[in-house]
Amino acid sequence: MAEASEVKAPQYLSFTIAGTDYGLPILAVKEILQHEEPTAVPGTPPSIRGVINVRGQVVPVVDLAVKFGKAETVASNRTCILVVEARAGKDRLVVGVLADAVNEVLDLPAGQIEPPPAFGTNVRLDFLTGMGKVGKGFVLLLDADCVLTASEVELAAQAAALAASEAPAQPAAASDDGGAPA
Repeated sequence: MAEASEVKAPQYLSFTIAGTDYGLPILAVKEILQHEEPTAVPGTPPSIRGVINVRGQVVPVVDLAVKFGKAETVASNRTCILVVEARAGKDRLVVGVLADAVNEVLDLPAGQIEPPPAFGTNVRLDFLTGMGKVGKGFVLLLDADCVLTASEVELAAQAAALAASEAPAQPAAASDDGGAPA
């Protein structure tokens, strides 16, 4: 009889931001979208690039490069938006994360994951769950629940809702008489 309790190594989606490889648990990534320019929302932190519409849901887009103290992500033909679900207390947040490129899905058993480094990264240690060994290199494993803070996302969502409510109503179709009342 085959072993029924065979444990599979956790999977991570690896992606690149500003020349560094990162990973998120594959179960946190809901989808990968082709890059589209987010709609800017005034009054949000610099790391919030704006919002996009994902099947009727307003999704704030975070530029982790900016959050990690690097230059703003410049879109290319490989740039994409990872739609990620994170927890903030009891709430679930859906956030877009800009990535320069998506690399691959990695199987990382516990023996291939080292503790987060105490030096050498621009990323706060509480944002990391570890470093995955991949070949001769490493992937910094992010904690989606810590990196994608509720306060930033909430601020972006509130600003987007406010912007939507203040948007001018769609103009009525112009009439042939120059718009004069009938």
